[in-house]
Amino acid sequence: MGNAYRKRGDFAQALNCYLEAMAINPDSPAVEAHQMLMNIIEFYHKDYYNP
Repeated sequence: MGNAYRKRGDFAQALNCYLEAMAINPDSPAVEAHQMLMNIIEFYHKDYYNP
């Protein structure tokens, strides 16, 4: 479910689904998917903001 939301660009819903899946099964692939999505959200490239 989280992947479907991520593909639609609804990152908030995707994160919620990943967190719910991790609560049910801490060893699920949602752990890696959550981390990858957080890396995308937290990406900061200083050259883009300070020309």
